[in-house]
Amino acid sequence: MIVLLFGPPGCGKGTQTPLIQEWLNVPAIATGEMLRQEIRSGTRLGRSVKSLIDSGHFVGDTPMNRMLLRRVKHPDCAGGFLLDGYPRTVPQAVFLDRLVEKLAMPTPFVIHLEVPEKVILDRLSGRRVCPHCGSVYNIHTHPPAREGYCACGVPLVTRPDDQTEVVRARQVVYHRQTGPVLDYYAGRNCYSINGHRDPAEVFAEIQGILEAKFVPVRPRRRA
Repeated sequence: MIVLLFGPPGCGKGTQTPLIQEWLNVPAIATGEMLRQEIRSGTRLGRSVKSLIDSGHFVGDTPMNRMLLRRVKHPDCAGGFLLDGYPRTVPQAVFLDRLVEKLAMPTPFVIHLEVPEKVILDRLSGRRVCPHCGSVYNIHTHPPAREGYCACGVPLVTRPDDQTEVVRARQVVYHRQTGPVLDYYAGRNCYSINGHRDPAEVFAEIQGILEAKFVPVRPRRRA
């Protein structure tokens, strides 16, 4: 079983991903975080895409496809996976179709989170991240107990791709490139839902959609 979680940066995919992942007991593949890890590690791919990401642009299809292919070959993906941030273009969607066919996996379910642009701008421009433990805060909706500092004591930072100018650029690029992807999936288990609600309500609707289509939930692994 494969779930594709769509929505512009800041729509709440990062909140819904762990909820869906735990419920379905499948690995979550966040391509944006994978790219940031490549940058932190200083790999050839990381060095080549850093300027693109910092300016709010998408990475090309070929490196994204290669990165995804490498990840889904891991044994934990044999029973399915959740994708956050991929496919971003129609050629990537075509590549994914061919890949799941080759792996004899089922047609993906597409969940699209719709959130007003102003709300997204507030969410991302107010986001602060701990460079040490990875905790995420928002100065508007989820501020740290100590202003400017994570609970672990490390000063918080604003990621380059969360700056206001970059956020606006990312919105433009998202709608231009990813809009056609949603058209590509239209009529193929593709559902748009209101993401500007309490996260529990959003998750409940996602559960309802998948359960209505009889998606078998795998038992959680014992600790």
